[in-house]
Amino acid sequence: MAGKQSIWIGFDPREIDAFAVARNSIRRHMISPVSARGVVLADLRARGLYTRPTSRKDGRLWDEISEAPMATEFACSRFLVPHLANSGWALFMDCDMLVRRDLQRLFGLADPSKAVMVVKHNHQPTVDVKMDGQAQLRYARKNWSSVMLFNCDHPANKALTLELVNSVPGRDLHRFCWLEDDLIGELSPEWNWLVGHSDPGIDPSIVHFTDGTPAMPGYEHCAYADEWRSELIRWAS
Repeated sequence: MAGKQSIWIGFDPREIDAFAVARNSIRRHMISPVSARGVVLADLRARGLYTRPTSRKDGRLWDEISEAPMATEFACSRFLVPHLANSGWALFMDCDMLVRRDLQRLFGLADPSKAVMVVKHNHQPTVDVKMDGQAQLRYARKNWSSVMLFNCDHPANKALTLELVNSVPGRDLHRFCWLEDDLIGELSPEWNWLVGHSDPGIDPSIVHFTDGTPAMPGYEHCAYADEWRSELIRWAS
């Protein structure tokens, strides 16, 4: 696919190993490299791009606007990616992912008529806790925003302003409140395969350890855990 491309990975200091796996697996599979950068909350605050009021409650990051806990530091800052990328196609990914294919295949699926492309999960968690004790929140279109291929030049995304990102509840951002439904393109489930939830018959291109990475207690033996650990060893070697 012609045009500018960029990749952005959510960064949380509690999941440095996950970030390393995600970025290393991206780079290792890409024949034509694309820059893969972190979405780092401290940097965004320092630049004045992220101004949402947050606090700490019971050891958790709390979003005052949403009146809800944030499982990661990039829960809402991910929606700044079109602003950070400025133009072209920009891919956002959560950090708790293992990439198993060349992401040029994903960029090749970009539909210029769409403002964003996602895997349209029907994810209804049945437990209340995930990861390292974080609250498992339920909201419309859950996990759609964990892999987003943004068409930064689409006129509809002009509505995704800094003011909007910094002023509306997170649940509205995660349901793509600034877009009409027909502007949200659909990717096949292989591009955001949820461990423990997606069809086990699918050969995933992106494995998403949405409940917890293999480094977290209770998830050491989940699907693709060995591949994840192998990638971590490659990065550390």
